[in-house]
Amino acid sequence: MIITPAYAQAAGGAGDGFATLLPLVLIFVVFYFLLIRPQQKRAKNHRAMLGAIRRGDKVVTGGGIMGTVTKVVNEDEVAVEIAEGIKIRVQRGLIASVQPKISPDGKDATSAGTDQNEGSGSGGMLGKLFGGGKK
Repeated sequence: MIITPAYAQAAGGAGDGFATLLPLVLIFVVFYFLLIRPQQKRAKNHRAMLGAIRRGDKVVTGGGIMGTVTKVVNEDEVAVEIAEGIKIRVQRGLIASVQPKISPDGKDATSAGTDQNEGSGSGGMLGKLFGGGKK
């Protein structure tokens, strides 16, 4: 009987460290540009919007209550009139949006060239690629 010795397969060479980390780095870069960066941009625009709230602005709170700002109490609170004679105090950070002011000629007086759908999730790179932009 002839027996041939069985040898273990030779171990492969040590892989390149960069080649093994490359997919992980690429995934992080994709997540940054598709998720993190647009969210930071929306947060920055929201902070700027909150800082620009003035008396007479029509606002919508995070809970969906619509009203008119009657008084800026301090840097953290505003008084909002939600019905005639009914005023509530709202934390500035809980204001979801400021409605655009309409001038008498029917045009948007406050944001002539800005995108009002900025925070709706339809913008960003994917929205532009797949037609989620302006209609």
